[in-house]
Amino acid sequence: MKNSYDDIFLMEDLEQETQVQENKAPKKSGGRFFLILLIILLLLSVLVLGGLLLYSKLKEDEDGERDVPALSENVEVLYTKEQVDELFARELESAVEKEIALRGDVLSDIKAYLAGGSSVVESFRRVYKDDIVIVSGGKYHFIPIRDDLKHNSFVPENLQILENGELQYLQDGQVITHKGIDVSKHQGDIDWQKVAADGVEFAILRVAYRGYGEAGKLNTDEKFEQNIKGALAAGIKVGVYLYSQAITREELLEEAQLVLDLIAPYKVECPVVFDVEKVSGDKGRMNEISVEERTEFTRLFCETIEKAGYKPMIYHNMEMGALLLNLDELEQYDKWFAYYNKDFYYPYEYKMWQYSDKGRINGINGEVDLNISFGPIWE
Repeated sequence: MKNSYDDIFLMEDLEQETQVQENKAPKKSGGRFFLILLIILLLLSVLVLGGLLLYSKLKEDEDGERDVPALSENVEVLYTKEQVDELFARELESAVEKEIALRGDVLSDIKAYLAGGSSVVESFRRVYKDDIVIVSGGKYHFIPIRDDLKHNSFVPENLQILENGELQYLQDGQVITHKGIDVSKHQGDIDWQKVAADGVEFAILRVAYRGYGEAGKLNTDEKFEQNIKGALAAGIKVGVYLYSQAITREELLEEAQLVLDLIAPYKVECPVVFDVEKVSGDKGRMNEISVEERTEFTRLFCETIEKAGYKPMIYHNMEMGALLLNLDELEQYDKWFAYYNKDFYYPYEYKMWQYSDKGRINGINGEVDLNISFGPIWE
């Protein structure tokens, strides 16, 4: 459909075309010439009348006698340049006002949360709900939550905090979590019979670790053999973890092989875990490797463990998951997540939760890490 502007241009073309045809046409009788002239005049009158009506309509718009139609109206309308400029100015002003109002609301919310006792990062997390907010390297990071990664389906209302501070998770009114701990030489000598009597169902034991220093010496945990024998004798199911500081594929494979050699004599039903933490401070050998390298080492460890017939698992925290690993390349492996708040802030999937590093368990002197698994981790 042509608009009225096209009609005006068409009128000018028609006048020119008429003149050309008149100059080229052979002479006809006077009656026929008069009839053709009458038809042309009628057409010109219609076009001129249409142009006048259009001009009158636009003039009314300019004089403010008719409101400019909204851009969202599903009608065919015409706009002068002045009208378009006016519409753009209105939309820009509205957008700025909305942004200012939004920022004001956000600042008010943050202020209220801080006044209520929340920390800065907790306040940010309550406001910026589409991001994972973490502090790393002295900076606040706002990492958009990815929809392409597997998300957990935990319901906050199903989390129970017991009187002793331990956690349980319910599904359909039934407790589905299992109580566990993780230990190393730092817990000293453990009375595993008392640990079992305190309701501990599984234990993840440190099997080996690599030193922070430049040499990166690989060591067996001094209490590993004592711990695995004691836990199994008490009827507690066991898994193990390696604290890695590998910075090459060769070092990583060396770590994996040591783990396999050490656990071979024992019944290890729970996962064999790759602990890929970033060391606080500047001593960690793995601190400076790239995200791609850290992801590659993690995947290589899990592949090696899986080929040997064990179930691999990845231990990580918020910083590791959001900034230091490509989780999309590790989706097939179970995750063990370390987070010491009593909520489900972290959106991605994990099988086991280390929710405290200050737990108390009968048979262990001092503090110990507490864990729950969402379902049995030995199946």
